Amino acid sequence: MTTAQVGVSSAADLVQVMPRRWWRRRRTARIPIGIWLAITVGVALVVLAAIAPLITTHDPVHAELANRLIPPAWVSGGDPSYLLGTDTFGRDIFTRLLYGARISLGVAALSIVFGGLVGAVVGIIAGYFGGWVDSLLMRLVDIFLAFPTLLIAIALAVAIGPSFQNIVIVISILLWPRIARQVRGDAMVVTTQGHMEYAKGIGIRPWRAMLTHVLPNTMPTILVISTLELGHVILLEASLGFLGAGVPAPTPSWGQMVAEGQAYLATGWWISLWPGLAIMATVLIFNAIGDWLREFLDPRLKNR
Repeated sequence: MTTAQVGVSSAADLVQVMPRRWWRRRRTARIPIGIWLAITVGVALVVLAAIAPLITTHDPVHAELANRLIPPAWVSGGDPSYLLGTDTFGRDIFTRLLYGARISLGVAALSIVFGGLVGAVVGIIAGYFGGWVDSLLMRLVDIFLAFPTLLIAIALAVAIGPSFQNIVIVISILLWPRIARQVRGDAMVVTTQGHMEYAKGIGIRPWRAMLTHVLPNTMPTILVISTLELGHVILLEASLGFLGAGVPAPTPSWGQMVAEGQAYLATGWWISLWPGLAIMATVLIFNAIGDWLREFLDPRLKNR
């Protein structure tokens, strides 16, 4: 197809035939109160985790056996200096909860960045080129998706050793195929639209077409799936910590804290309760925000 056939002579002409970007279509939005609440709690959690060294007075890893199994401050026998109680080693639960949030949220954020970047690139390339390129990349994705996520995560974590960096690598490896599959579908739709024919007609290089036309139009999917996957990643990291394949002790993580308290549910119920509630609340927050983003960015769902 030549420039004359498509009736476009320059990149400036191409802009006139391109569909409006998703961010231009959504200039205003009515955010429900529930979503505002979820965003507020999520931001507060991130801020508290970031400033944990400034607002805590106890060491998160130093054991004080004389203060072991102190209940929360409002329970009989509690100590106001240990707001949420202490664990079996006398460590402050509130302090470990905030430091554990740094681990869980840090792993989730970095895994989404690295896994999302690889997944988006693979999905866009597969959707843009199609043919044997698409078949090859999607068969690779199928191989990764064919195995149980948790089982592979445990095997990889044990094989390369438990540490913060290795957990991020493991989860990123497991995350990119899920994102690639979703992005590839949107990239295929965008590639078959009229403005992409115009782009090819005026000789725009594939890498530039993918960067300036395909990527912006697949960004809603990337944002939604990344937000929804945050909850999944936090659950996965907590599961690894619970099974002993996460960040090694005594560094606090929510899953590890739940595991440490499972043998004391009758006498020290608070050890597992607070990190368990933190995991549940964080997953619900990100799922709620992701669901709202999906409805907000997809006009088809908006009109149902």
